[in-house]
Amino acid sequence: MKQLRFTKMQATGNDFVVIDKSVVSLPKLARKLCDRRFGIGADGLLLLEKSKKSDFRMRIFNPDGSEPEMCGNGLRCIAVFAHKNKIAPANMSIETKTGILNAKVTKDKVKINMAEPQSVKLGLDIGIDGKNYQVHYINTGVPHLVYYVDDLKNVDVYNLGRKMRYHPLFKPKGANANFISTTGKGALNIRTYERGVETETLACGTGAVASAIISSIIKAIKSPIKVYTRGGLLKIYFRKQNHKFKGVFLEGEAQVVFEGKIFN
Repeated sequence: MKQLRFTKMQATGNDFVVIDKSVVSLPKLARKLCDRRFGIGADGLLLLEKSKKSDFRMRIFNPDGSEPEMCGNGLRCIAVFAHKNKIAPANMSIETKTGILNAKVTKDKVKINMAEPQSVKLGLDIGIDGKNYQVHYINTGVPHLVYYVDDLKNVDVYNLGRKMRYHPLFKPKGANANFISTTGKGALNIRTYERGVETETLACGTGAVASAIISSIIKAIKSPIKVYTRGGLLKIYFRKQNHKFKGVFLEGEAQVVFEGKIFN
């Protein structure tokens, strides 16, 4: 039985296990390490690999073993990890499945540029259990639904979010479901059901970006937009150019929680 060294990290409550050693059967390892009863417990497994195009490459695996294209909070965590371990400078480039993205680490705060939003579809009507819901769709590296609610505290994120995530309209990959409300001060409150994690997480970086961009279109909220997650504050920056969104950035804290080793 081999020992595997790891670092546990969190970004606004979105927690990850980080390793920088290539191992076989990563989906199986992710399922084991992310298990909150029999493993370390996390919303995802982050792997740091060498890259010929940038300072390093990031891969992420969900607790169910699937590999998504992108994770905003995961990117912020691995940027802090790389800087603390002298793998990359404070201003770094990171190769991802969505392209090369840049990150800037300032103490425990990280600001990263995000892929340009794609596939915006407003006012989609979807039926769930005989009721109609109007949602908005956008891809901010991974697909997201945005649904406005009046009572965010009491919304059934798990059950309704799960049904939205698996709705036939978004097959085969499905979509993350974001429930948001506006504060009246150019800010948002958000709760997210994440695919791959298959439950509500305390924060979702790409979901925060998705909600900010949609709210800029629907509610005319201007950049920068403060997004209050259950795990803390995120800031989203962007500029509009010819009906498109350019220079999209996600900013927030990311920290090491603890380090250790586990038998693999």
